[in-house]
Amino acid sequence: MAEQVWTLAGKPNCRLLRPSILLLMALVLVLLGTAVREPDRLQVVTQSRMAYPQPKVLTPSRTDVLVLTPWLAPIVWEGTFNSDILNVQFQLQNTTVGLTVFAIKKYVVFLKLFLETAEKHFMAGHRVIYYVFTDRPDAVPRVALGPGRRLQVLRARPYARWQDVSMRRMQMLSEAAEQRFLREVDYLVCADVDMQFHDHVGVEILSPLFGTLHPAFYGRPREAFTYERRPQSQAHIPWDEGDFYYMGAFFGGSVPEVQRLTKACHQAMLADRANGIEAVWHDESHLNKYLLYHKPTKVLSPEYMWDQQLLGWPSVLRKLRFVAVPKNHQEIRKSESGGQPTGSPEGAGRAGRAAGN
Repeated sequence: MAEQVWTLAGKPNCRLLRPSILLLMALVLVLLGTAVREPDRLQVVTQSRMAYPQPKVLTPSRTDVLVLTPWLAPIVWEGTFNSDILNVQFQLQNTTVGLTVFAIKKYVVFLKLFLETAEKHFMAGHRVIYYVFTDRPDAVPRVALGPGRRLQVLRARPYARWQDVSMRRMQMLSEAAEQRFLREVDYLVCADVDMQFHDHVGVEILSPLFGTLHPAFYGRPREAFTYERRPQSQAHIPWDEGDFYYMGAFFGGSVPEVQRLTKACHQAMLADRANGIEAVWHDESHLNKYLLYHKPTKVLSPEYMWDQQLLGWPSVLRKLRFVAVPKNHQEIRKSESGGQPTGSPEGAGRAGRAAGN
């Protein structure tokens, strides 16, 4: 029996059924249309399937290295991931990755090799935006970029001391994250320019927050770490604390997480400056303090930060992915007028410090 619709006068009015019937029919058609389109969507996912060996619960991927932190963050080594599976997952998410690099003063000479090797090895097959912070926009080299990849040049102030350039990175990254990165990319990878990509560096590194093990300290006790030990500094880490020593030359994560990290480090450095103290390894010291109390969700092995000239190629490293470019740190840090280095003469830099220089 058809449902009756009653008028205000209390009498049934069957004519009012017509709009309801039409609305019901339209809803049915919409649902049917969705059902017809659903197989198409599923077909796209099905096309991404692949054949690969089943994971073995009782067979660890590596037994010669630590592959999981106590807080259950994976440590990324060759042999612990499948690039094909990961590439499909991140392509389904339509991921865009930002790679930031600072090329200030003479360090602009490293930019061409950095970009050329990144085009070959960094996030192959994914969308990438290179963000080059520099005081010499005209010196940025022209490098052929692949599909879905572009370069943005952002002007940076050339501070007198290399330490200030290094420390001010945190401020500039934090401000740029708020002004543009949040709208343009999903993940940020922050790298030093005096490096080159030597092998595959892909989406296996992406995570809300990641840090990279320093090549000099990955197998050493925390007492050997060159943390800032003075309690007066905001970067202070006591002798009985510390998980790993992280390299300041390669870190990143989702844009909101990187913004939080860089803002916190910048504010800590401002507090140190107000108290007349400078952390022993500048922004790297503050990075280590932050990652101690804000645990990274993924840790990269020294494959992602190595200096072959100083450290050779130990068997535990099956691949060297991001490596230091041989250089004379003293020469490259000399002032533009040709004088002596403007920073500490003992400072051998991030990668150069790998051998304890």
